[in-house]
Amino acid sequence: MEKPWEPIDLDKIKTTPLRDRPSKVSVTALARVWQKGGVLRDFLATLPDILGARDFRAVVAAMVTARRAGKPVILGLGAHVIKVGLSPVVIDLMERGIVSAIAMNGAGPIHDFELAYAGFTSEEVEAVLGTGEFGMTEETGRILNDAVREGIAKGWGFGQAVGEKLRVLSPPYLHLSLCAAAVRLHLPVTVHVAVGTDVIHMHPSCDGAAIGEASHLDFRLLTAVVAELGGGGVYLNVGSAVLLPEVFMKAIAVARNVGHAVTDFTTVNMDFLQHYRPTQNVVRRPVAGGGQGYALIGHHEILFPLLAAAVIEQWEEGE
Repeated sequence: MEKPWEPIDLDKIKTTPLRDRPSKVSVTALARVWQKGGVLRDFLATLPDILGARDFRAVVAAMVTARRAGKPVILGLGAHVIKVGLSPVVIDLMERGIVSAIAMNGAGPIHDFELAYAGFTSEEVEAVLGTGEFGMTEETGRILNDAVREGIAKGWGFGQAVGEKLRVLSPPYLHLSLCAAAVRLHLPVTVHVAVGTDVIHMHPSCDGAAIGEASHLDFRLLTAVVAELGGGGVYLNVGSAVLLPEVFMKAIAVARNVGHAVTDFTTVNMDFLQHYRPTQNVVRRPVAGGGQGYALIGHHEILFPLLAAAVIEQWEEGE
C-alpha cells in the first residue's frame, strides 16, 4: 500500500531579502515622461532601457559603429518595404553613407521600377486574378525583362541592370528608385530570384537563362560584401520571411568556406511577425560563433523610419 500524501509544509521555506535578490528591472531603466515641444533626441532618451527598447538602442549603436569603422551595413529588403512607402528613407541612408549595400527579393525591383516609372505600384490582386489579368502589365514585364537580358550581356547583375536601365529611361520619379540610387552612388544592389514567384516571369519576354545568370551573379556579389561583415558589420533583414534569410545564410557559408573570418558582427530581423527562417538564419545561426542577433518587432512603416531617424541622430553627433 502506498504511503498517504501530505501537502508540503511551507513553514520550512527559506526566504531571501529583497535587497539581495537579482532583478531585471530597476528604476534607472524606466521610461521618462514626454514633455511637449521636445525634439527627436529627447524622445529617444525617454525610451526605457528594457527589452525591445534596449535592443533598438543596441542596433542603432551597431550601425553607427560599423560605418565609422568602415564595415558594411547591408539592408536585405522584402518588397513590402517599398510598398509601404519607405524608398525615400532607404535612399537617404544610402546617400548619407550609412547603408552600404542593398539586397532584394525578385519582387523588389518590380515595385522599385513601377514607382520610378509611373509613380504608383501594387495592383489589386483580387480584382484581376479571376480575369487572368493579374501581373500582365505591359511596360513592367517588357522593360524589366529587357533590362536583365541586356544587362547580363554587359556583365551586370540583376540589380545593376535595372538601375542602369532606369537611369537611361530617366522616368519622372527616378529619384525614388533604390536600384538607380545604388548605381548612382556606386553601391552594390543585388536581386535574388525564385523563378516563378514574380509577375515578370509570366511575360513572353522573360528569359529564364538571363534571370538565373543575373541573380546568381548578384548572389556572388552579395557574398563578397557579406565576407566583410566580420569584426563589426551589420546585416538587417527587413520584411523577407523566407528568401533573403536563406540567401544570407548561404552567403555566410560561402564566405567562410573560402577563408573569410565572418564573426563578431550584428544581425537584425525587423518584421511585424517573427518567422522561423529569419529567426534561425539571420538572428541565431550566423552569429552563433561570435556576434549578436536582434529581433525588432513592429510595422515597417513605423519602426524603420524610427530606426533611420535614431541612426541619423547618433551618426551626426560624431560629424
